[in-house]
Amino acid sequence: KSTYARWIHANGPRSENPFVEVNCSAIPEHLIESELFGHEKGAFTDAQNAKIGLFEAADQGTLFLDEIPSLSLTAQTKVLLAIENGIIRRLGGTKEINVNIRIIAAANQDLRKMIESGEFREDLFHRLDLLRINIPELKTRGPDILPLAKHFLSDLSKKYKLPIPKISESSEVYILNNEWP
Repeated sequence: KSTYARWIHANGPRSENPFVEVNCSAIPEHLIESELFGHEKGAFTDAQNAKIGLFEAADQGTLFLDEIPSLSLTAQTKVLLAIENGIIRRLGGTKEINVNIRIIAAANQDLRKMIESGEFREDLFHRLDLLRINIPELKTRGPDILPLAKHFLSDLSKKYKLPIPKISESSEVYILNNEWP
C-alpha cells in the first residue's frame, strides 16, 4: 500500500512537497489527536514543547493514512473536519491553521461493512472514496506472481547495486504454488 501511495505522490503535481506516512493502528488512541494535529506547550502533562502534527507536516503535499479503519469514531470526525475545512487546530491551541493536503487512505477491511456496523463514518468514507485502487492479495495473482517477483528482485538489485540473480526453477515452482497467506 505504501509503495502505491509513494508512487502516486512521486508522479503527481505535489511531488516536490512532503510525503508523510502514518500507520493509524500504530498510534495509541490517547495520542492520535496530538500526532495528527499537533499540540501546544502545556496542552497535556508531557507537552513540554509545541509540536506540529502530521497534517501540518504534509501541508502542500500528501498525507498517507494507512489502516484508517483503526481510528476511533471521534478521531474520524476530526479527520473529516480537517478534510472538509482545510483547517486544523493543535491540541490545546486556539489558532486555526490552514492546510492544503492530498489524502491517500488505505484499509485492509471493507469500509462499507464497517459503515453498516457503525464502526466507520459514512461521510468520511465518501470524502475519501474519490478514486479507489484495489490491490489484490498475492494469493489471487496466479501466474502473475512470478513476473512480480522478478520485477521486485530487479528493483532491489539495482537499488543495492548488485547483479540481478536468476530465480531457480525450483524457486519458481515454489513461488507459483505458495498459498501466500
